[in-house]
Amino acid sequence: MKVNEQLIGHLAHLSRLQFDSAAEQEMIKDLNRILGFVEKLDEVDTTGVEPLIYMTDDTNNLREDQIIQSITQDEALKNAPRKDSDYFRVPRFIDQD
Repeated sequence: MKVNEQLIGHLAHLSRLQFDSAAEQEMIKDLNRILGFVEKLDEVDTTGVEPLIYMTDDTNNLREDQIIQSITQDEALKNAPRKDSDYFRVPRFIDQD
């Protein structure tokens, strides 16, 4: 597959981009180099090679969750500008219309 002006024009239209002719030529050159690199990878014999799922063999060492109460409800409500016994009071923001 070769990248040409038509393909760049189509991709630019789809992505809502605009290129001048110099930028378009640069884009063609860059995309052809990328495709050349991918074609080069196709030449590598991968027979018997397992797909790579993780970059390392390390396993995650996860810790257990610990439930702790770092602040009480009274402490949370202490600096609230408006409160109602157990809750924050806020202005209504949904229209009833």
